[in-house]
Amino acid sequence: MKYKGKKTTSGIATPLSFQVKALRRGAGLTQAQMARRTGVGLRFVRDLEQGKPSVRVDKVNQVLALFGYHVEAVKDHETSA
Repeated sequence: MKYKGKKTTSGIATPLSFQVKALRRGAGLTQAQMARRTGVGLRFVRDLEQGKPSVRVDKVNQVLALFGYHVEAVKDHETSA
């Protein structure tokens, strides 16, 4: 899957937005079907797939859970000097 960072109407497409769209399409779901199955709004799904710069992580995880994924904050590894 190529990430080109192209601009969309509501933001910048990101690796996450491309991944969510690819997972949804791979499952043969429309945006509306995915919204219903995950319990989020259709507008949220559209915003997520279009790379809206601010989305709620809890809702992102609701969507990703359908495919067995999640996002989390992980501390960077410290390097010794």
